[in-house]
Amino acid sequence: MAPGQDPSVGQPEGPESGERAYAAMIAKARALVPRLRERAARTEELRFLPPETERDLHDAGLFRMLQPKRIGGAELDYVALIDCADLLGQADASAAWNLANLASHHWMLGMFEKKAQDLVWGRDPDALIASSFIFPAGRATRVEGGYKLHGSWPFSSGVASCEWNMLASVVSSDDEADGIEYRIFLLPKHDYKVLDTWNVAGLRGTGSCDVEVREAFVADHMTVAVGELAGGRAPGSKVNPNPLYALPVFSLFPYVLSGVALGNAQACLNDYIEVVRHRISTYNRAKLSDFQSTQIKIAEASAKIDAARRTMRSACIDAMEDARRGHIPDIATKTRYRRDGAFSVNLCTDAVSMLFAASGARGLFTAGVLQRQFRDAHAINSHLAFNFDAAGTNYGRVALGLPSENLTL
Repeated sequence: MAPGQDPSVGQPEGPESGERAYAAMIAKARALVPRLRERAARTEELRFLPPETERDLHDAGLFRMLQPKRIGGAELDYVALIDCADLLGQADASAAWNLANLASHHWMLGMFEKKAQDLVWGRDPDALIASSFIFPAGRATRVEGGYKLHGSWPFSSGVASCEWNMLASVVSSDDEADGIEYRIFLLPKHDYKVLDTWNVAGLRGTGSCDVEVREAFVADHMTVAVGELAGGRAPGSKVNPNPLYALPVFSLFPYVLSGVALGNAQACLNDYIEVVRHRISTYNRAKLSDFQSTQIKIAEASAKIDAARRTMRSACIDAMEDARRGHIPDIATKTRYRRDGAFSVNLCTDAVSMLFAASGARGLFTAGVLQRQFRDAHAINSHLAFNFDAAGTNYGRVALGLPSENLTL
């Protein structure tokens, strides 16, 4: 969200989601920005969020922004995920990334059977849930009362702080006529091993380590089929009737994290403007703010960021309006959501790259924030959800009347 933007703009008002609760959550997120920015360098050094940062996010209720009200959550509209990640991303992309990731899993758990929700939230409504939605990483087989799960999954962000994990897997069958089934499995932390693999260039503070599972039993009620998350009533709809829990999960998957790219790019732009407003050229002592090239770069970067923000928010708001009407989007709409999610993040990455190049040698110093913003931007963009070649190809296929290649939609 751009500085000065009214936090209630674009937040639909309905029986389950009011502007006042939304504005209060935004205010709490904004209040955390200065202290998260101060901690960003330490977060990188630790390779995971500092305990005080997690405590701040818990105390603000941000992890529970999409959790059902019946559990004590805020149950805000989906666009809140974009806006809160946008704000926190202006402080520290790693903190915003983990906040958005872990908050989205409360939303997803609201679509599981009530028995699974009660098991997790009955013990602790603040319990954090990690994930890895890389289906080929696991293999599950049907057994009496549930499934046996085996595999090794990368990129489980924030896993060290979590009591549970949502792991995606292909379900194997001896009968080829059954086809391929994709499912999500919810496991307690004693059923998986965390491998300390997170030594990376960007998003260093997310602690996105690998997890390993060896023949764990997962009961039926602790799993959900991807087909049950494609829009419309999910198993959890009986107790969570809000349209929020009828959204198509994997169609909107890019928007879980796209707000992080937005906030990171906005911070990069804000910092660049602040520096060049007062900076003098090393070579001719001219004010950089007087250079036409500087002015054009600010205009281009801000246009890309603003366009990305409008694109991300409108997709989330449109999807909520569809869900309120009981309308399940068709495959063309779903592939458009994926296309626009990838494209908008690519715009943010382009803006950061352009500002980094325009900053000259100043951006190389590790004591400054610009080099981190550049590394984080490209780390975010490396996520498969933001690969425009993949999203664009699938959109083009569907537009040409060919079947979608994304089996999760």
